[in-house]
This record gives sequence, C-alpha cells and structure tokens, in this order.
Amino acid sequence: MRFFLFKRLVTMIVTLLAATIVVFVVLEILPGDPASVILGINAEPETLAALRAKMGLDRPALIRYWSWLGDLIRGNLGISYTYDVPVSELILQRISLSFPLAIMAMLLSTLIAVPMGIIAASNHAKPLDFVVMIFTQLGVAIPNFWFALLLIILFSVTLRILPAGGFAGWYAGFFPAMTSLLLPTIALALPQAAILARVTRSSMLEVLKEDYIRTARAKGSGRWRTLLGHALRNALIPVLTILGLQFSFLLAGTIIIENVFYLSGIGRLIFQAIAQRDLIVVKNLVILLAAAVIVINFVVDVLYAVVDPRLRGGGDA
Repeated sequence: MRFFLFKRLVTMIVTLLAATIVVFVVLEILPGDPASVILGINAEPETLAALRAKMGLDRPALIRYWSWLGDLIRGNLGISYTYDVPVSELILQRISLSFPLAIMAMLLSTLIAVPMGIIAASNHAKPLDFVVMIFTQLGVAIPNFWFALLLIILFSVTLRILPAGGFAGWYAGFFPAMTSLLLPTIALALPQAAILARVTRSSMLEVLKEDYIRTARAKGSGRWRTLLGHALRNALIPVLTILGLQFSFLLAGTIIIENVFYLSGIGRLIFQAIAQRDLIVVKNLVILLAAAVIVINFVVDVLYAVVDPRLRGGGDA
C-alpha cells in the first residue's frame, strides 16, 4: 500500500509541474500585449514601458516562469491587473460560491444516478431499464444552459417560487443562500446524473455476469443483498472515475451556468479575466483548477485501493 501511494504521489507532483509549464507556455504565446490592453491604444510609450516593467513582461520568459513557480509554492498569487486586489482574495471570494455549488450538484447527481443505474442493471431489457435509458439519453443530449433556462421559466417566471438568478450571500442566512443555489444545482446535476447513471448501469451489468454473483445467488443470498453487498462494490471503480472527473468539471466548468444565473463564482471570474486579458488571474486560476483535477484524480486512485485490495500491491493489477 505504501509503494502504491508513493507511486501515485510522485506521479501527481510530476503532473503538477508539467501543468505549470503547459499553462505558462500557452499564455506566453497568446497574441496581444496585456499592458496595451489595459492602457488602451493611445497610451504613451513611456507609460506602456513602465506598466510592462511593473508586470514583469520585460524580463526573459524563463525568469518569469521560475519567479511565478516560486510564488505559487509560497502561496503568493500576485495582484490582479484589473481589480488591483490580491488574486488569492478574488479566488477566496468566488470559491465560497462555486465550491458549495459543485458539492451540492455532485451529491444530487450521485443520489439520482447510482440508484437509477442499479435499478436499470437489475431490470436489464425490461420496461424499467428502457425508461432509465430514455432519461439518460435526454440528459446527455440536452445542453445544461438550455435546461437552466427551462428551470427559470418554470420555477421563477411561472410558479414564482425560486429566484431566477443572483446569490443572496451566506451572510443572508443558510436558507436564502441555499434557495439561490437550488436551480443552478439542479441544472448542473441532472445532465451529470445521466452520464453517471449510464456508467453505473454498464459497470453493474458487467459485474452481474461474474461467477461469484451466481454463486452468491445459489447460496441463497437475496436479490438486493447480492446487488448491494457483492455487485455494487466491485462495480464502483468506473463510477469513482466518473465522479472524480465530474467534480472537476463542476468546479471548473460552470462558466455558462454561472452566467445564466448571474452568479459570481470561479467560472464567471475566469471568463471575465480572459475578456480583460488579466493574465495573472487567468494563469493562476487555470493552474489551480488543473491542480484540483490532479489532486482529485490522486484521491480517486487512493479510493481504488480502498475499494479493490488487488490494487494495493503496486497499482498494476
């Protein structure tokens, strides 16, 4: 188990380092001068040169990379060119909305998808399986922003029971804040639930064909005990993979939903930073989101070893 964790930890560190190189190189080759964008086309050459020096754009690329990497290790994310506040402060303000939204969407997605996948697999080729597959096909096909607009029309415009957008803030109280996030959570969760339900169903169908499942049934194990006690645990590895990927997507890929519901989260911040060419915000946000994906994958790998003891020997089973 220790060797398994050591290998995964080394892989995570190397991947993080590679991610910093890719992010830096990609942003360095983008066309346009951030200083010119900030000051405008009529800026004086002296003013432009002073801002470029302040932003460190006059230094060689390799020195800028090492400086940025050192700042990342020390937790110094710099000052936003647009907002003139520390980037870490901006991220903390926005993550207090995006992180709970992603957690709520993932929980709702899991609570819907896993039971549906189990029910569909246990009723393979029956009407209930057909109904679940129709739902999952619709969930995969319908864009989440269009589904979000339907939710707004139904619950905000027609029924008038939920707000159409905006965030009340955690200072307004738990209930008003959760009410503000309810429609965005549903809009994010249901399409993801459709994907997760299909993966759960497929994984369960593979496991239910195994000999040990037939042996358990032959020994008198009940249907649901066999499904939950024997089949589900062995079907969890693909499900855990999708859960890890989905949480990363929900945390980083909420740009459209946050704009539909006018939520000031991480997704909207990175969209605004790209539009304003605020490279220090874009660079640090992208690498933090990439780091979140890499760390989540590391956690999923550890969960693999917990679920399947065969992987603890070296991770190559």
